[in-house]
Amino acid sequence: MSKRLPPADLPNMAAALRAERTEMLNFTSSLTDDEWTAPSAAAGWRIADVVAHIGATARSLYTPAGLRTSFAASLEQANEDPVDRRRDWSRAKVMAEYERAGRRANALLALVRRTPAARVRMPLADLGRHPLALMIGGALVFDHHTHLRHDMAPALGRPAPPTDADRMRAVLTWMIAVLSNQVAKAPVAGLDARVALTLTGPGGGTWWFDEAGGLAPYDGPVAAHVTAPALTFPDWGTQRSSWRDSDVTVTGDTELAAGFLDAVNVI
Repeated sequence: MSKRLPPADLPNMAAALRAERTEMLNFTSSLTDDEWTAPSAAAGWRIADVVAHIGATARSLYTPAGLRTSFAASLEQANEDPVDRRRDWSRAKVMAEYERAGRRANALLALVRRTPAARVRMPLADLGRHPLALMIGGALVFDHHTHLRHDMAPALGRPAPPTDADRMRAVLTWMIAVLSNQVAKAPVAGLDARVALTLTGPGGGTWWFDEAGGLAPYDGPVAAHVTAPALTFPDWGTQRSSWRDSDVTVTGDTELAAGFLDAVNVI
């Protein structure tokens, strides 16, 4: 019997988060006031709202707001409420919270990852339970990476900031953990035959899925094998674009793979 995905042996997420925060600060500091209030690619959110969301998320990790988020019925709705409360904030106030909350969240992560608490599984709304260090670091690195490169820069016609293998590994570790929980909660028909997902390039690797979620390293047969560049997964893996329009290759049972890929929607 193969085991479910274990608590991740994480890359240095504190370093990955520091690097992503630096990218965000460099990006936002270069924006004009018109760009700051321009629409992002995230539906209903301006560039300012995206930054406010990330700052509010970081703050929730060390305040009582985090408890409300942890037990919310829907993470997407839980994300909307803090943004709504910050819509009238000045640019300076949004950035002050973002910088302060990010520093504190990073300090919390650096502390937690050196203790047994790092592997304690905590709830996060409808995304299931995750090791605490992964929930702090993985969620924030993923948020920075995805919003900056897929919601902010493209909406303003700017090039996406670069990344590296360590940051991509943090992003992918979080996405695969969420996806594992989602598959277990809403199994894909036929997935008892198992699907392998290989993401190539920086931070990439291979993961396996069946109807109970993600598998620990597994060397048995699979019905289908999906291969795609790691750098594209945060885009189509969040349904910002369709996997059918991306550089995704499928071998084996194409119908099963398509059913699995259609279900991939990491929040």
